[in-house]
Amino acid sequence: MRHRSSHSLLGHLVCLLPILLLLALAAFEVRLPLLLLPVVMLLCCLAMAYLMADACSHNHHPAPDRVPESPPAPDAPEAMTDDVFRVERVRRAGAATVLEGELLGEPGEVYETLRRRYEGTGTVPLLQEGADGRPVVVLVPRGSESGDAPAPRLWVHALLLVATLATTTWVGAAHAGVDLLREPGRFAAGLPYALALLLILGVHESGHYLAARAHGMRVSPPYFIPAPVGLGTFGAFIQLRSPAENRRALFDVAAAGPLAGLAVAVPALWIGLQYSSVVPAQGSGGHAGGVDAGSSVLLAVVAKLSLGDDLARGHVLVLHPLAFAGWLGLLITALNLLPIGQLDGGHVADAMFGRRRGAAVAAAALVALFGLGLFVWSGLLGWAILVYFIAGAKGLPPLDDVSGPGAGRLALGWLTFALLVLILVPVPHRLYESLNLGCPYL
Repeated sequence: MRHRSSHSLLGHLVCLLPILLLLALAAFEVRLPLLLLPVVMLLCCLAMAYLMADACSHNHHPAPDRVPESPPAPDAPEAMTDDVFRVERVRRAGAATVLEGELLGEPGEVYETLRRRYEGTGTVPLLQEGADGRPVVVLVPRGSESGDAPAPRLWVHALLLVATLATTTWVGAAHAGVDLLREPGRFAAGLPYALALLLILGVHESGHYLAARAHGMRVSPPYFIPAPVGLGTFGAFIQLRSPAENRRALFDVAAAGPLAGLAVAVPALWIGLQYSSVVPAQGSGGHAGGVDAGSSVLLAVVAKLSLGDDLARGHVLVLHPLAFAGWLGLLITALNLLPIGQLDGGHVADAMFGRRRGAAVAAAALVALFGLGLFVWSGLLGWAILVYFIAGAKGLPPLDDVSGPGAGRLALGWLTFALLVLILVPVPHRLYESLNLGCPYL
């Protein structure tokens, strides 16, 4: 889930151009240099970064610049806040007016009073957290708080979905040992992987979409991003075209996607594991391409529940395409739950802790992600770089960014971060015996 602008068709074409070029070369059986693949991925990342930068330029409020203090004039818009917010200082930020002072009531009630009071005036009040942690009221001209909201181009969404179905089917067939260039009639071999992965991504983004609509936010249908290499897709995203009303709405929209995606990914993994193979691990003439069930706590638990005693010590899983899609769904969910920037976990952290504390959590998480990529699993390093350049910046804050999310949402937020740990962290040493997996550390 991202805050993005879709006004430029050029951005979509730039993003698709490297993919279409690779597909054309593959169709004509042109031998591709090995260095071409990272170049293509870099071009796609730069294109997505362009889209993100474009969105940020439309959606971010200008940083308030300090100007000489001045008391509000009796007929000034800020004078309408006197009974709910005691103004001590006035700052200007372009067309916006920033009021510093003291709240005279509960934040949620103060914001609702200001929202009703400024209706029809051409000004929108925002209740934000200042640099010193004290609440500030920001008065902005109506429309500037949400940026442009162009009508959705449904043909773009449909085209991207069809292209992503094609690329994931291609990858799924290759995973099943089928070369669709030589045997195009066997495309069905790639469908279990393609349909399961697209369903997981689609349900994930639909969770965001439905939660946003429930809170009265303007939002686009999902955009699927095809890729002819790797997983067959770079994922999917929606465009939020208006800000969240408060931190409760921000939390609901952010958390709905990962939880909805998991509701499909876990059953897909469970069912797919029953069609997967359990083979001896490499070391005694065993299989070298399997997945260690102990590489993730959640994977180990689901595998034991699905396979029972068939998952014996010293064995690994050769995943069926359906199970592979389910496992990728878990991994994509975990990476989205990282509490960084515009990732779902970043929005959840901002809603739980506020933007200032959320920024500190994001910095610690990004450092940890780079550390894991350098010293534990090199595959995370690429994700760390991608997250830093594309999703590291903060998105548009809620209109009321002071009122907390409530105890229930805080508990659910901690549960989502617990799921992140269960997906990414290997099985602890002491649990290997109880799960009958054998311990790779010995």
